[in-house]
Amino acid sequence: MQEIKCPKCGEVFQVDQAGYAAIVKQVRDTEFNKELSEREGLLKERQQTAVKLAQAETAEKLNEKLSEKEKEIAELKAKLLASETEKKLAVTEAVAYKDQEIITLNSKIHTSEQEAKLKEQNLKESYELKLKSKDEEVAFYKDLKAKQSTKMVGETLEQHCEIEFNRLRATGFKNAYFEKDNDARSGSKGDYIFRDFDDNRMEFISIMFEMKNEMDETATKHKNEDFLKELDKDRREKNCEYAVLVSLLEADSELYNSGIVDMSHRYEKMYVIRPQFFIPMITLLRNAALNSLEYKQELVTVQNQNIDISNFENEINDFKTKFAYNYRLASDKFKKAIDEIDKTIDHLQKTKEALLSSENNLRLANNKAEDLTIKKLTRNNPTMAAKFAELKEEE
Repeated sequence: MQEIKCPKCGEVFQVDQAGYAAIVKQVRDTEFNKELSEREGLLKERQQTAVKLAQAETAEKLNEKLSEKEKEIAELKAKLLASETEKKLAVTEAVAYKDQEIITLNSKIHTSEQEAKLKEQNLKESYELKLKSKDEEVAFYKDLKAKQSTKMVGETLEQHCEIEFNRLRATGFKNAYFEKDNDARSGSKGDYIFRDFDDNRMEFISIMFEMKNEMDETATKHKNEDFLKELDKDRREKNCEYAVLVSLLEADSELYNSGIVDMSHRYEKMYVIRPQFFIPMITLLRNAALNSLEYKQELVTVQNQNIDISNFENEINDFKTKFAYNYRLASDKFKKAIDEIDKTIDHLQKTKEALLSSENNLRLANNKAEDLTIKKLTRNNPTMAAKFAELKEEE
């Protein structure tokens, strides 16, 4: 039993174990609830304080961030305003530049149009002059045809070309040869041969010319094609590089009236021209040959070197042949001399052997002579013994 004293009245009373436990529990539950209530109140106060503090801090941070954002927005607005100003300025400058370019281009276009018009006018005038000149030339040749025989027409075309060439010979063709082809040994000949040379007199171009013309009234009309085969034959026989037919035949042909006609698809390095292209044709081929002159000179140098090498090889081969011949002769004589020497050596060997044999015999004779004594001579010879004894006594 447990005794418990009441704190208010002071009465002492006894309680059993179960009652004591119930009282203790009651007291504990009351204290616990009280403490729990107090702690809950304190916790709520702390939470409220923490919330208020957090709210204050959050509000302060938000205000700071808001201030920063407002500052950034202000800066961005300022940059945007500046950028807009720069863009407007750039656009203004670009527009001004483009306007200036447009003005410049318009000026250039205008100038170009003026230049084009001027060139067109010049070309028109030039072509008109050429056409007029051509018409005059055609009229001239028609007039000549009407006045001259067929032979005279051809000779006049040759004279025309010769005169045109001689006008430029001194200035443009100082080293050139341009003469009539008078060599008919092969059965035919061209009209003129042109050859040009460099300052070292090396030929770098050659042209066989044939001039053909006929009167309008001629019964048999010839074509340029009729003369190409014979011209090619003349070119090859006279060793010319090019062949040119200067022709007034087929006067209405658009092909031959268009300019220089290349006939190399039929005959190698052959052309058909009108008389007005005579000098330009020579100049064109000559300039092309001049461009390759350096290579021709190098080729000649190489050929000369090859000739020198061939001559050198021929001289070496000739030397080898002559040396071999002389060597054979010397070798035969040397062999004969060796044979004679061998014979002489054999003879001398025999003589040596004979001499050696004689020396041996002399040695034996000498030995025998040295071995000869008075005693041996007088042996079995009383007479000689007596004679030697007398000589010894006289001494």
